[in-house]
Parts: sequence; structure tokens; C-alpha cells
Amino acid sequence: MVQMKNVHVIVATGEWEQDQLRYRRHRLAEFLQRHPDTKEVIWLCPTPAKEGESFKRLRNGIAQWTVPDLFPQKAFRFGRYIDGFYKKKVRPFLSYLQPFQGEYTLQLWYTFPGFPLLAELFPWTKVIYDCSDLWASPMSGKQSIQAAARRNIISKAEDRIIQRADVIFCTSDYLRTRIEEKTGTKGNVFTFENGVEFELFTNSQLKKEDVLPAGFHGTVLGFIGGIKPKLDFELIQEAARKKPEWLFLFVGPDGTNDHPAFKQLLRENNVVWTGSVAPSEVPKYMNVIDIGIMPYKASQYNQAVFPLKLFEFLAAGKSVVGLHLPSTRKYAKESVYTYLDSENSDQFIRACEHLEGSKNQEDWIRERKKLAKSKNWSEVFAEMLNLV
Repeated sequence: MVQMKNVHVIVATGEWEQDQLRYRRHRLAEFLQRHPDTKEVIWLCPTPAKEGESFKRLRNGIAQWTVPDLFPQKAFRFGRYIDGFYKKKVRPFLSYLQPFQGEYTLQLWYTFPGFPLLAELFPWTKVIYDCSDLWASPMSGKQSIQAAARRNIISKAEDRIIQRADVIFCTSDYLRTRIEEKTGTKGNVFTFENGVEFELFTNSQLKKEDVLPAGFHGTVLGFIGGIKPKLDFELIQEAARKKPEWLFLFVGPDGTNDHPAFKQLLRENNVVWTGSVAPSEVPKYMNVIDIGIMPYKASQYNQAVFPLKLFEFLAAGKSVVGLHLPSTRKYAKESVYTYLDSENSDQFIRACEHLEGSKNQEDWIRERKKLAKSKNWSEVFAEMLNLV
């Protein structure tokens, strides 16, 4: 009996190249695209754009299918979670899928709780939920009437997906416990933390030029990724003022919606922000940094987060300081990863000063890389696929 090939539909938060950031879902899509049992990978996503073709073939061979939002403004994104606002819009996509039915197995991968009705509109072979965030919780931690309404809408959509899913993967034990409580079972819920494309970060000679101020030779503390309200800008500003001999480097797009605390931070002389960079350039910026920082706020949202950058910093041989990320606590190790549950800038500075002393010691660099190598994305996804 010949095994049928798979068509994988990935429900994603936005278009492939949005913000130039590569999330877990991007790596998953590319892993599935390379898999010998794959016929097609389809990236199904909402878009604020009202014009343009719904379908296009990306350079990596993945098919992208977009579903227009009600209106382009952010306030109208709630339509992604309410059936009546997208049901007609996904019909052309379902027609596109029809010829695959019977010829291939069809796997629906939710990577956020959008378009929940989709799980019921087609006879999928399997429905999978890969949960990487506490989607209904506000990233900033602020509560409001609007946030409460948003939370209610997203929670209902997510609950439907959780109840329909054949397999559920979570990026942290916090998320797993929360979903197990909702399902009342542990049988189909698994924790798979974020990984790293290890080989991309092993060449220490690749270094981005002209990033640091002319003549600067001190310690560089760096954050790489989407710059969002979940970060503690006030703490970093205090640290920057107390340690003027250090340089604080932020690499990534501004997703704060002009947050005043981020604007204020950028006024410090020893804080540099590059803006968005191409994913292929990230390893070069890693080699500019001496110590990786993940300065998250204390919030319910961050209770669930497992940051993508932890193992990337370590793969590049860099030590890391993380704040308010309980999912990472188990990886704390001398001169490898320091975990803090504190808003105290002096404690943060002391932790960084301690790591500063071992930043170039070969034994510790090997330890960091050894941990990262055990978390390669290809092995993570292969284990997940075996459970589908």
C-alpha cells in the first residue's frame, strides 16, 4: 500500500514576510515543506490589505493564501475570530483544496486561534493546534473594557479549536497545564519548547560592521527580536544610566505602537536601535553582542512565553540574562543562563557584571553551545510530526 502524501495548511497570524521576523510557525512551515512526505504547504493568513491576489507562491515554494480583514485598522482584527466576518471569504480557499481531497491527507495546523470555523468546514485528516502564546491576554498587561472584550472573543475561538484538535502542542508547561484544564485530559497535549537553527549561529567570524559607535570597545548587551510592550523598557533605561560604559543594542522592528517608554529609552546615549533587519543578518548581529538580554515584564502573558532567542544566543556562544520568564528557569546555569524574577535594575546589573567576566572563556562558550545544540528545530519538529 502506497502511503499518501500530506497537504499541510498552516493558519498563521500574518503574511509570510510581515515585520521580516521569523517565528516558530515559519520554521515549522519550512520543515514540513522539506519533508519527503509533503505534497504542499499552504500558509493561510489574515491580511489588512483589501486589494491584491489572495493566492501567491512564495520563493521557498510555500503557497500563501490571504483572507482580508473587515477593515485595515488594527481595531477590526476581531473579525478573524468571529465566523460571520470570514466564512464567505474562505470559500475560494476551500475550493482550491477540493482537488486534494481523496488524493492526499489534509492536515490543518492552527498556530493562533483565528478562523476557528475552518476546522468544521472541511473533512480534515487531522487538526493540530500549536500554541505558542497566551493569546487572549494583553501583551502589555494593561486591563481595559476593550481588552476584556477582546479576551472574551479570542478565548471563545481558542476553546473551539482546543476541543476540535486531535493533537495540541505547547511551547511551555504553563500553556500545557492551562489547556489540559480546559480539555479535562492529558492524552493529546504535549510540551515542545522553541528551538534553534543551530548551524546558522556557529560561525563567530560573521560580524555586522558599523553597528557600534566609533571607538566603542566596551561590553554590548543585546536584545534581538520584535520590540513589544511585553519588554521592561524602564528597567533597561535605569541600567543604561547606571552603566554608561555599557552599550545596549536593540535589533528588530518596533511593535510598541510608539510606546512612550521605548521612545524615552532611545534618548539614552548608550542605547542603539537598528530597526528591522533581514533574518539572514541576525547571526551577524549576534556576534556583535557580548551578553544576550531578555528583559520581560512581570505579567500573565509572559508567564506563558518561551522566547525564541534563548537558544539562538547560546548557539552563538553568548551568555544570557532573562527576566520574568518562568518557562526558562530550568535552564539557569552558572555563566550560561541567569534567570531573574525582579524589576530591580541593580540586581540585573550585578547579573550582567558576573557574566561579563566569563564572556570569552572557551569552556563556558562550549557549555552554552552544547545546550543549544540539543534543541535543534529539526529534531523538535520531527518529534512533533511523529505524534500527529
